[in-house]
Amino acid sequence: QVQLVESGGGLVQAGDSLRLSCAASGPPFSTHVAGWFRQAPGKEREFVGSISRYGGSTAYADSVKGRFTISRDNRKNTVDLQMNSLRPDDTAVYYCAARFQFQTELGTAQNEYNYWGQGTQVTVSS
Repeated sequence: QVQLVESGGGLVQAGDSLRLSCAASGPPFSTHVAGWFRQAPGKEREFVGSISRYGGSTAYADSVKGRFTISRDNRKNTVDLQMNSLRPDDTAVYYCAARFQFQTELGTAQNEYNYWGQGTQVTVSS
């Protein structure tokens, strides 16, 4: 089964940019739809964005559309989340996730994803 490890979190100021990366190991990563979720203190985990197996399609939550971009490099088994124009309400633990092999729908719900990383903290100060 695929294993996921996130990196790149940190403390930034409002308006700054940050790039998160998720490294996958196990089956070829191109067989998995991947996504990013986040969980702020006291809130439910929420969908951020997802990307198709070969990167041709993406989906984003309305709250990040136009500011965040998901990309993947299947040769390196990585999926990245580029976050621009960060705001204090983007503060959360960010999780990388992957669906079962060969599923094709992008998925926006937690229960559509089967593999999860441990999360990386992003804090945006005002």
